[in-house]
Amino acid sequence: MATEQTEQRIAGDGVWITGPDGELIPDYESTFPTINEGEVVHGQVVRVDKDEVLVDIGYKSEGVIPVAELSIRRSVNPADEVSVGDEIDALVMTKEDAEGRLILSKKRARFELAWKAIEGAAESGEPVNGRVIEVVKGGLILDLGVRGFLPASLVDIRRVQDLDEFMGQELRCKVIELNRSRNNVVLSRRAVLEDERKEMRQAILDRLNPGDVVDGQISNIVDFGAFVDLDGMDGLIHISELSWSHVNHPSEVLEIGQTVKVKVLDIDRERQRISLGLKQTQSDPWQQVLEHYHEEDVVEGRVTKVVTFGAFVEILPGVEGLVHISELAQHHVENPREVVSQGDPVNVLILEIDGDRRRLSLSLKRVEEGAEPLPRADGGESVHLTPNLRLSEEAFPASDGDEAEEARILEDEAVDTAVAAVVAEEVAEELVAEAIVAEAVAEELAAEAIEADAAGDTEEAEELAEEAIAAEAVAVELAEEAVIAEELAEELAVEAIVDDIEAEELAEEAVASASDEEPNT
Repeated sequence: MATEQTEQRIAGDGVWITGPDGELIPDYESTFPTINEGEVVHGQVVRVDKDEVLVDIGYKSEGVIPVAELSIRRSVNPADEVSVGDEIDALVMTKEDAEGRLILSKKRARFELAWKAIEGAAESGEPVNGRVIEVVKGGLILDLGVRGFLPASLVDIRRVQDLDEFMGQELRCKVIELNRSRNNVVLSRRAVLEDERKEMRQAILDRLNPGDVVDGQISNIVDFGAFVDLDGMDGLIHISELSWSHVNHPSEVLEIGQTVKVKVLDIDRERQRISLGLKQTQSDPWQQVLEHYHEEDVVEGRVTKVVTFGAFVEILPGVEGLVHISELAQHHVENPREVVSQGDPVNVLILEIDGDRRRLSLSLKRVEEGAEPLPRADGGESVHLTPNLRLSEEAFPASDGDEAEEARILEDEAVDTAVAAVVAEEVAEELVAEAIVAEAVAEELAAEAIEADAAGDTEEAEELAEEAIAAEAVAVELAEEAVIAEELAEELAVEAIVDDIEAEELAEEAVASASDEEPNT
């Protein structure tokens, strides 16, 4: 009785079993792990051949991983993927094939583990990391444990011309489309870069305040101003804020890539826009006038314009004063061109300084013979030593004074801005048209993909689907750019209207001023 109980107990422990003849035999099967097809198991590489890898997972036979099941990359060398002694995970494909072998797959085990991580990233919006393993038509293939497709239009914020430069690089992307039934993963690196740029922009906006003086680099020059890169975010210097003197085009004073010191004039935090000024970091010539010159001082200058009621003389770059016709000479002057010509160097006496209106009244006739002018306030070279008066034989275009000149400048700016608005509007229309074409291409490719899939050509269907997704992404990108161009066109149009109104007001002031100042003859 004791012997039977012992035999039953031993057999019940799973080490021994009762054989066909009733005798106890070792239970070898119970010492092997229970595995099922589709299950991921862990093991150690025991052999690496050119066409397969053997793995010990503690089962009754070693598992075989065919070379095609080692990696999602094509045409791999097993020795480059694993080495003897490596601990790896593998998925059980077949417990026992026709030859009695246990067939495993390393790439499918990695696929299963990676897919769960990718699904989690897609739900949370967190980026995933993958190495570029192929450059294909329309984009890049990344190794995420599964093959992820990164369309060319979503590789960077701006479209990349040469995708080969990304080969082998580790990229951080967001999952924008996931299809388990077709094992499709579509990625966007652009989304990650835009998030980073948005955070960087916000950090810059939080750091800056109106009045700050910062360094930047000229990133682009347009008709209405220049854009400055402030370490990740662009600010705009309007053409009127480039210099204290008149600037016809920003390229006259700036060039792309130039490092400049600018002052923050205004920040629109809601629209994330920064207005900058360049001239505010430079010496204001009018401040030099107020600090160094006084009424009754004799200063030197050069005639810049000759008009019917006098002449304008520039005493410092960006600072002009009017010599009224009655202040040109001791004798009566019918025509200012009888006394001065454009470009003449002259000595003038300051009659009045109006700092608020930034106006100077000057006199030529009140300069005593032999009077030495004061040194230039800007430290510049003297334009002459003695007055150089001569009769003018040329006729120069007449002007109506400061107001007329300002009106002309504003009118020119209004025209330029209006032209820029029209150009921006045309660009927006072109981008919309291109977006519509890209959308149509995407729909056509998607339809072809469905037809190929229905015909059983899975590989062709997948390629067409990838191209359709890429075309759709391009359409979205073009549409977004069109919206930006449209907004810019509207802003420029408003700016042109404002400039035009100001120009009309100044022109009216010029006419009134000319009427008041014209002497009765």
